[in-house]
Amino acid sequence: MIPYGRQNISASDIKSVVKVLKSDFLTQGPEVTKFENSFSSYVGSNHSIASNSATSSLHLACLALGLSSADIVWTSPISFVATSNAALYCGAKVKFIDIDANTFNLCPNTLKIELEKAAKNNSLPKIIIPVHLCGQSADMKKIYSLSKKYKFKIIEDASHAVGGNHYDAKIGSCQYSDITVFSFHPVKIITSGEGGMACTNKRTLADKMRLLMSHGITRDAHKLFNKQIGGWYYEQQDLGFNYRLTDIQAALGSSQLKRVDSFVKKRNLLAQRYFRLLSPLSLDLPLINDFNYSSFHLFVIRLPQNLKNKRREIFMELRKHGIGVNVHYIPIYKHPFYQHAFKKVNEKNFPNAEDYYSRAISIPLYPDLSSSDQQKVVATIKSSIANHL
Repeated sequence: MIPYGRQNISASDIKSVVKVLKSDFLTQGPEVTKFENSFSSYVGSNHSIASNSATSSLHLACLALGLSSADIVWTSPISFVATSNAALYCGAKVKFIDIDANTFNLCPNTLKIELEKAAKNNSLPKIIIPVHLCGQSADMKKIYSLSKKYKFKIIEDASHAVGGNHYDAKIGSCQYSDITVFSFHPVKIITSGEGGMACTNKRTLADKMRLLMSHGITRDAHKLFNKQIGGWYYEQQDLGFNYRLTDIQAALGSSQLKRVDSFVKKRNLLAQRYFRLLSPLSLDLPLINDFNYSSFHLFVIRLPQNLKNKRREIFMELRKHGIGVNVHYIPIYKHPFYQHAFKKVNEKNFPNAEDYYSRAISIPLYPDLSSSDQQKVVATIKSSIANHL
């Protein structure tokens, strides 16, 4: 089976982890801070806060921005459920905004229309979470411009986009957002086994996320309410969580970060080859905006309209022939939890998301994908499509 994604673990990665295993600290040691500092230097943010998953980082980001049950979050329906779940953890409501038909990201034109409507009935969002699907940034410059007018905060869900650029700046520099969140799951661009990172340029947000990440507890003498008790003393100052990353994971993340640019370069080369090999077929291929450099976490093809009713058969045929295809993602509003727990959405309000989901297939893409395996993927797709025309 050729998987849709796979981690790349080097001898240096293994050595870095073994070094920590032989050290005095497996957790709450120096490696997490080292990883955070290296990550900030790489993306160009003032602060980076590591956690045990991107889901945790999204939750922390929402809390740091003061999200509560009185608020609403707007986001894309084409994402993993963690994006909107983070808002629900805070008791907030969620509204979905349709995607752009070509980039699969939250559509800024639809967003503008919906904001104009919301302003009239006093239902504006507190936070908008654009999702950088497949590794390409959403149009953050347009979304940021709208935030100035409508006064919402922005969290970039960049789980797919480590190593990508937007208008010649690294995704994570937070030029157009309050907080940017990344994932280090094994199928992502770099991995720490499991793990996440929240980047921000605002110290108050960084301090809040760092406090909440570890039970709401601080030992920082400068932040304690009671300062004369003793060296053992610590305070719980908020209701926090245990979202810490271990030093073992951080060491792997730091080692992987050294190769992030080579990983993304290889992914782009493989993506360009896919474009060349697949262009003769009657497929809709992803559009990359000229102001973006995608990290190409995923390569999504869309079947032609006349074959969308055959997607299940084509999907299973590809799997049968050893091509580990997948679908990213089921629209969040289609999941039973969302349908049962909330007012069912009108799917007609999401024509692009519905069309995308009816035709999308993620095909294998990872740095170690060989030329011969890539040729096999394309040949199998071509044969399968021909079988169903």
